[in-house]
Formats: sequence, C-alpha cells, structure tokens
Amino acid sequence: MKRNNPKHAHQGCIALFERLSEYIDRELDPPTCRDIEAHIESCKPCQVCLETLKQTVDLCRHLQRQQVPETFSLKLREVIFDLVEKKPG
Repeated sequence: MKRNNPKHAHQGCIALFERLSEYIDRELDPPTCRDIEAHIESCKPCQVCLETLKQTVDLCRHLQRQQVPETFSLKLREVIFDLVEKKPG
C-alpha cells in the first residue's frame, strides 16, 4: 500500500474493516489473512480497531445467558408485528 496517498490508505482501512470479523473468526483464506496482517502491521488505527474488536468478541463470548420473561417476549413480538404491518409498501 502506498503511504504517500492518504485516500488510498483510507480505502485500505475500509477494505480491512469490512473483513475484520471474518479475520478474527478465521474464515478467510491464507493470502487474504496475510494482506490484512501486512496492513495492520503498518497502520496504527487499524491495530487499535482490531484489538478493540477482539476484546469485544471475547467479552461477548463470556457473557452468561439471561432468561427473558415470557411477558417481555410476547410484548416484543407484538411490537415487531405492529411495525411490520405499518410499514409502507
């Protein structure tokens, strides 16, 4: 990636951001992973973004499930159905 063209660098960050979840979940092919790793190695904002996303995913994986009261589930369904019925189109 050319470092003297800020627009090009920004586009690289956007492309990386679009694939970051797949990268963390190890769903990408090795060449794509190498491209992402090369970009991250030279881009501090993307390093921060990657670490933040990793921490978020880790926290979510360790959350305990909470039981939702039946009344809440019923009310939520009712609200969703009302919104769908009122949607134009």
